[in-house]
Amino acid sequence: MFSKACEYGIRAAVYISVQSLEGNRVNVNQIAEKIDSPVAFTAKILQLLTKNHIAHSVKGPAGGFEIDTARMKSIQLSEIVRAIDGDDIYVGCGLGLKECNANKPCPLHDKFVDIRASLKTMLTTTSLHELAIGLEEGMTFLKR
Repeated sequence: MFSKACEYGIRAAVYISVQSLEGNRVNVNQIAEKIDSPVAFTAKILQLLTKNHIAHSVKGPAGGFEIDTARMKSIQLSEIVRAIDGDDIYVGCGLGLKECNANKPCPLHDKFVDIRASLKTMLTTTSLHELAIGLEEGMTFLKR
């Protein structure tokens, strides 16, 4: 459903959020290890999260990535998806066809409309803080 980059982006944002709640900054190597992602790929994803004001990068020996704990409650998953994958998930064809629309639907079009609407609701109503708290409390996990 999401691109691999988006999956890693969500995982990275959640991990950084947990660390930020504990008052820690984390570096790219730590993040890559915790989300089970290649370091170079993780670095590119972190650039997108930083560019889109989801994460903040601090340079220097005590530097690393952090997410503002006050803003964390207002960062919705939809912001992370948009930063990495754009809005294609809300408008794209379920089969990946270029010409699929209400006038010329693919075989899944009508069923996929409902799935897309439910997905959009989930992404716009789930905060980064909510996911971080679940991870911090041990109710969820990031690595297999």
